[in-house]
Amino acid sequence: MIPKTTPLFLIIGEQKMAMLWVSKTRNVAIALSGFLLVSMPAAAQEGSSDWAFQVTPYVWMAGMGGAIRPGAATPSVEMNHSFRDILHVLTAAAFVSGLAKRGRLILLGDLSYSSIAADGELAPGVGASGKERQISLTLTGGYRALDEPGSTVDLLAGVRAWDIKVSAHVPAFGVSATPSISIVDPVLAVRFNKELAPRWSAIMYGDVGGFGVDSKSTWQVVGTVNYKLKDLFYVSAGYRYLSLDYRRNGTLIDIHMAGPLLGLTWQF
Repeated sequence: MIPKTTPLFLIIGEQKMAMLWVSKTRNVAIALSGFLLVSMPAAAQEGSSDWAFQVTPYVWMAGMGGAIRPGAATPSVEMNHSFRDILHVLTAAAFVSGLAKRGRLILLGDLSYSSIAADGELAPGVGASGKERQISLTLTGGYRALDEPGSTVDLLAGVRAWDIKVSAHVPAFGVSATPSISIVDPVLAVRFNKELAPRWSAIMYGDVGGFGVDSKSTWQVVGTVNYKLKDLFYVSAGYRYLSLDYRRNGTLIDIHMAGPLLGLTWQF
């Protein structure tokens, strides 16, 4: 997720920054269709096994750090805020990941949503309010390169898309705007699953992308330890680190989000 910071001046700063962005229209459906075509090798269709699915809603207790610069002529804003800081202005959040498997074909998806709102003063007697809504979607697909008892390795490729909308209102100055930005980046990923004991397992996932297509770079690492409750359910605890480095037309978004996570997986 991209949880925004507590102080109102940062929310208003984001509004000014977003007004300077020159957003490029992206047809995400076309991008995702292309990724699916290249990530389904014929070997993934081997055998006659049925599709298997799993869905994991989770809680990500992430803090945020980094720097944001609205434009070439403006200074950078440094930030370092814990999850507790962000929780004070959080109005809604949802996180869910999913997996689909057939033979050696693997499809992965992760959706993050967050929304914040804050009120304050830019100066004595000058009230202001700001809201931010962020959606990020990562979709990858590929081939199970290693499938042995107790161990699997998946090689994946796909895209990560961001949609960020900011609104800011300063009635005393007549300011009211709702700018937005969209980013779509290719990513390459690897996922490793290792059985630790009859009911215990560990998963490591990492991806890297951007490559200058939209952002300069984006990458993440996720690690979890999982416990099998019943035949169809697992509980997981772990850690996630997500980074975005966007530099375009003098605008800088160099941020990272990191924190522990807890999840519940349903297999069917």
